Amino acid sequence: MKTKFTAGSGSGEIRGTTIVAVRRGGKTAFAGDGQVTFGDNILKHTAVKVRRMAGGRALSGFAGSVSDALTLFERFEEKLEKHQAGLYRAAMEFVKEWRTDKYLRKLEAMLLVADKEHILILSGTGEVIESDGEVAAIGSGGALALAAARALVSHTELPADAIAREALKIASDICIHTNDHITVETLE
Repeated sequence: MKTKFTAGSGSGEIRGTTIVAVRRGGKTAFAGDGQVTFGDNILKHTAVKVRRMAGGRALSGFAGSVSDALTLFERFEEKLEKHQAGLYRAAMEFVKEWRTDKYLRKLEAMLLVADKEHILILSGTGEVIESDGEVAAIGSGGALALAAARALVSHTELPADAIAREALKIASDICIHTNDHITVETLE
């Protein structure tokens, strides 16, 4: 995802981030790279873009503007706490607010969230997209990580966390906006 903004005397684009989610054998794993770029420059190698939410009941990762994503994480976690019934209900309420709130709708990021039952992609235009299978990905290298993860799920017996890590490693070898400083979080 590209985020355009003006900072200081010039403008640029923040690019980067690849997040992949894999569910296998009762375990869900999220992996995210650590690279943040601004235009043609790498600003950070070790950003952490995946996290646990709701007391460890859910995982989330973001693509897009870091500050926007942190705001969205906070708001989404509030919805998770309010809607103890589950991730899907919280996601629906969250994107409705994201799409209609004057401030939130200007935020440029996507979220990938999961609990033990669902893997969902959330966007500010109101989408709540549930993965067709046990794999989903977002971000600059998302399509690459998704393809790698699907191949690994189909052709190996690796556990979810190993698949997520390896899929992100493969994406980092191809996508210039993705690095191999990988953070993995798991839910069992």
